[in-house]
Amino acid sequence: MIRKIIQRVNEWLEDRLRSIVRPLSPDARVILIVTMLIVFSGLSIYMTVSSIYNLGKGKGEQMQIEQIETLKLQQQQRDSINNSNNHYQYERTTE
Repeated sequence: MIRKIIQRVNEWLEDRLRSIVRPLSPDARVILIVTMLIVFSGLSIYMTVSSIYNLGKGKGEQMQIEQIETLKLQQQQRDSINNSNNHYQYERTTE
């Protein structure tokens, strides 16, 4: 459904563009295409460079990084079952 709508719009735009360009001579068409290419390329480059330039501008003062504090955990009391099974010690050995 959407694909058909997009195809109809594409065909309408293509017909409209061809009807505008048809009366022009081949040299005028080339000049028009090169001019449009330069204009749109310039706008694309401008938008890319300006968005990269403004990416972090003005946010450096607002964003402050704080040091992470140690987390205070509550220790749970162990019952006799956990204490009796806790006699195994798992340590790394260097080999």
